[in-house]
Amino acid sequence: MTLSSRLNRICPFKKLPSIKETQLKRQLQWLLMLRVLLLTLLLGISAVLHAFNQELIIPPLRYLVYFISGIYLFTIISALTLKFTKYLKQFALIQILIDSLLVACLVFYTGGSQSIFGLMNFLPIIAGGTLLFLPGGLFVAAVATINNGLILFLEYQGYYPPFSPKIDSSLTSIEALLHYFSISGITYFLVALLTSLLAARLQQTEVELSRTSQDLDRLSLLYKQIFADITTGIITVHSDGEITSFNRAAEKITGFPAHEILGQSINSKLPDLEKSQSDAIRPITDLTRKDGKIIPVGFSWAKLNLPGDCTNCRVYTMQDLSKIKKMEDKVRQSEKMAAIGRMAAGIAHEFRNPLAAISGAAQVLFQDMAEDEPSRGLMNIILRESDRLEGTISEFLQFSKPAAPEKSWFSLDMSVQESIEIIRQAPDWNKKIKFSVYIPPQLDCWADPGQLKQILLNLLNNAANVMAENGGEISISAGEQSGKNEKEWTVIKIADTGPGINDKIKNKIFEPFFTTRENGTGLGLAIVRQLIESHSGIIEGINNSKGKGAVFIIRLPLP
Repeated sequence: MTLSSRLNRICPFKKLPSIKETQLKRQLQWLLMLRVLLLTLLLGISAVLHAFNQELIIPPLRYLVYFISGIYLFTIISALTLKFTKYLKQFALIQILIDSLLVACLVFYTGGSQSIFGLMNFLPIIAGGTLLFLPGGLFVAAVATINNGLILFLEYQGYYPPFSPKIDSSLTSIEALLHYFSISGITYFLVALLTSLLAARLQQTEVELSRTSQDLDRLSLLYKQIFADITTGIITVHSDGEITSFNRAAEKITGFPAHEILGQSINSKLPDLEKSQSDAIRPITDLTRKDGKIIPVGFSWAKLNLPGDCTNCRVYTMQDLSKIKKMEDKVRQSEKMAAIGRMAAGIAHEFRNPLAAISGAAQVLFQDMAEDEPSRGLMNIILRESDRLEGTISEFLQFSKPAAPEKSWFSLDMSVQESIEIIRQAPDWNKKIKFSVYIPPQLDCWADPGQLKQILLNLLNNAANVMAENGGEISISAGEQSGKNEKEWTVIKIADTGPGINDKIKNKIFEPFFTTRENGTGLGLAIVRQLIESHSGIIEGINNSKGKGAVFIIRLPLP
């Protein structure tokens, strides 16, 4: 398969008219124009000179005017016909034969063998070889030879046009006639042969040049498409550090539009790429985007071997590693969760039974103690901490072996109201905390009712804990939204008016054992995310846009 066919498969062009047809039509237009210009110019010069020298052999002026007028009229008709005809080769042959006949008439009426227009016989022959190649050139040469032979024969017989003066002809013998005829005929055929060969070579060269030009156009278009559509950012830099090209992926990664960064110094716009030169195959650096956000990028650069003064030109390739970093974090999180699961199972096995025995014994001793006994307070501490440790072990077990959700339709508003009532029953509940619920009564949720209630209890309890001292408001809202690919979600938002989420710990709040409370286990939000992900949902914790408090957004997919 040739390069042209391969490029045509990769980057096809629209089908264009044949190059030969277009070229032949353009050449015919030139032929018609040259016919008028050349005959008008030559006959005009001859008429002017004849006015000063009566010895020139040309027809009377009125016949010249008739002749030129006829040529004009015929050329106009031919030009109109050329616009509509589809048989270009046949049209070209007819035009060239008529030109040959016109030249023969001109030669005959201007002196025959003594005519100064005899050289014009070569013009139709050259036109035939150029437009119709070897067959056309030889055919026109044969016609020109026959016309010339007839003119010589008439002159040999002593026949002259009635308005032409008698000339001293050198055709006084049959040998002279054959000499004139053979020399002119051989010359005509040689000109036809050479013209045809040159025209064929020229056409072959033009076809190759056109094919090469199309291949270059396809390569250029293919390069532009690859450069624009590739997901890797590509930046080229001149020797002086000036950015010369900037593709669409680089715009997306850096946040800079191409028109804003082209012609600028890479040191001033993207200094992080220059600072992070290292021996690594794929260096990694923290790139500061236009909006100030810092993202991890992997990049590499190489020298561009371009002609001219581009001795230190470079090309940079870069890729945003944000998603890869998130995937790595998820892998580490999964590994951590697996280790926690194994540890939780061991804790439950080793500690739960002894803890139950200790708690039971402590309860019996506590009941047997007198109310004024000094050790009663210490025994109360033992019971309280045993209960807390039992709760922690239960959370471990739940986190390590979560139950698969059993989804069904249920009223979301009713589930939220039940969760609020449970939270309010806590002994240390602060009555300064208010609840606001904005959920349509008819809104149903597709999830596991028990697991969703556990999610709500954890999130509401966390919000209540951060506002335990000063009080505040907890608002719960929900609705349905359509996302990408027309996928529908149930969206639940739980917002509080507490201190909000510190930016330094925003990425850690869902990690197991991470807590900011002294008596917290650090498993509440981890369990929440685990339960939501088991529903194929998403949870996100952000700060309130109003500048006070935190907002947790839960998205659960609808069937």
